[in-house]
Amino acid sequence: MITFSDTTTGDCIFVQPRPFIGYPHVQGLYPIEQPGEWDCASLLFVVSLMSKYARGRFSYGHKFTRDTARDIRIMLPCQGDGSLDFQAMRRVVAELEARHVAELEARHVAELEAYLSSSGLSDYALSEVDYRALSSLTSANWASFNLKELFGPATRGKRLKSADRTAGVLPFVTAGESDTGVSAFIGNNVQVFPAGSFTIDMFGSAKFRNYNYGGDDHVAVVHTEKLTRNAAIFVTGAAHKAAHTGAFDYGRNFYAKDADALEISLPTKNGKPDWDLMDAIVSAAHKLVVQGVAEFAAREIAASLKVTGLDAQ
Repeated sequence: MITFSDTTTGDCIFVQPRPFIGYPHVQGLYPIEQPGEWDCASLLFVVSLMSKYARGRFSYGHKFTRDTARDIRIMLPCQGDGSLDFQAMRRVVAELEARHVAELEARHVAELEAYLSSSGLSDYALSEVDYRALSSLTSANWASFNLKELFGPATRGKRLKSADRTAGVLPFVTAGESDTGVSAFIGNNVQVFPAGSFTIDMFGSAKFRNYNYGGDDHVAVVHTEKLTRNAAIFVTGAAHKAAHTGAFDYGRNFYAKDADALEISLPTKNGKPDWDLMDAIVSAAHKLVVQGVAEFAAREIAASLKVTGLDAQ
């Protein structure tokens, strides 16, 4: 049967392929014309037409009742003798399902390529080097290092009121998690901080920046731009762990002087930070993330094939 809510917006009309228990606001329609011919595919064809009709027409104040549903008139394909053409409906739905799966596959391929490109990777297969790097997280020697001694004094951004900002292309970073703290794209003449550095905002939240940007007085900039990108990302994570502890809030802001005093834990080699190991660990972590995306995409495509019955073809 087909179910719909009496407050549907047109996006809540479904085919129910199994027995179910319905909430009181759920209404239902059973096929009475040639009932033995209807299947999920032909009912989906009807649902699409009902949804098109219902979208935007109903709300809590104007309910989509069974009487209203009974009065809907839809156009369906028919054979020469005037009987419903179920094969045509099934064929259209099958073609749309196949197109949907193909689009899913193409989208996921594009997503994987984008992830690999942004990570500087050619593939996401872990090598022996990657496995050794990840396993060394527990076996490496670690030591505490001061951020200022490693990278020099942190730089503080300058306030730029929203009303004074002009539209442009430079990302402007403020405190917050939304959009990684990028509050606007500006054209103002402000200090531009280099790609490869990272910010720590007033709450102690650190974020690596792989682009040039401006920043307001609620962010401190740590100058890791001379490191490889992966090593800088590792340091950013270490700084976030050390600073984002709950000690900083609206009443006690994190400033550049706090960044200069911050002690972070890093793996070492011969008593110095092991930058090569940090680079290798982050590279392997990137591969694991992309691998997870690939596995999720494969499961999503497999589920779509199963639901549409295309897995048996």
